[in-house]
Amino acid sequence: MSRITVQHCDTMADVRRHIDALDDRIVALLAERSGYVAQAARIKQRADQVYDQARIDFIIDRVRAQARQAGAPEAVMEATYRAMIAAFIEFEQGEFARLKEGAGS
Repeated sequence: MSRITVQHCDTMADVRRHIDALDDRIVALLAERSGYVAQAARIKQRADQVYDQARIDFIIDRVRAQARQAGAPEAVMEATYRAMIAAFIEFEQGEFARLKEGAGS
């Protein structure tokens, strides 16, 4: 991953326009990620497989390295990913329960 180039902005309206455009892309990517998390819930056999500390550590290490290479603040990337992972774990636990309860009906 190379360093990210950020366009120069002269006004807050410019800044907000760029952030809004990025948010549009981020939401689409998170929606795509949630589809894979839902599949993980379907594939896993036991509820205790949903939380995987080794996987979390791998992801955090990976995104911190990517942030460093991109010239982005590592602490912000880590905090963002930790919050996102926690939310996706909660989502996956709900999906796992819904799918396994549906299978037992």
